[in-house]
Amino acid sequence: MSKSAVKISSDLLSNPLCEQEPAFLEMVTAFDTAMKRMDSFNQEKVENGTLPILFSRFSSVFPSLNMAVKRREQTLQDYKRLQSKVEKYEEKERTGPVLAKLHQAREELRPVKEDFEAKSKQLLEEMPKFYSSRIDYFKPSFESLVRTQVVYYTEMHKIFGDLTAQIDRPGLSDEQREQENDAKLSELRALSIVADD
Repeated sequence: MSKSAVKISSDLLSNPLCEQEPAFLEMVTAFDTAMKRMDSFNQEKVENGTLPILFSRFSSVFPSLNMAVKRREQTLQDYKRLQSKVEKYEEKERTGPVLAKLHQAREELRPVKEDFEAKSKQLLEEMPKFYSSRIDYFKPSFESLVRTQVVYYTEMHKIFGDLTAQIDRPGLSDEQREQENDAKLSELRALSIVADD
């Protein structure tokens, strides 16, 4: 946003009106200086890492959590595959070779089932702890965000306060300024080259 403001102020400075009206040039120059100060402040804070990137440390935990869920899902797929194999042999006629394959399929299924149950149990125990701990992380991050916003808006208040002091015409209220702007707009709308809406 500050880059756009700097672009707007630069475009205004290159406008021919600035050459014709010294008072307008002075106002636009003050505006340009303020926008460049704002952009410089923003760049400095980004480069120094003062503006926090919220949740970056907490999100770094997610890959391990996601991997644990993926491993459980993979084990579940293996478990289902082996379970269907066992069920297939249980449905067949009980002959010697089928019973041997059934026994072998059950032996293959047992460690996979135990692994799946262990992973599921671990996730069921740890997920509630994980979710409850997120509050402990978000509180300081939120506080950091608020403090950063205070610093940012304090600096912006200072920059725009200085700008107001440079371009302000004392003695005019906001209502008088608005009436003056409406009068100028009415003059512009009255021109023959302006189309009616």
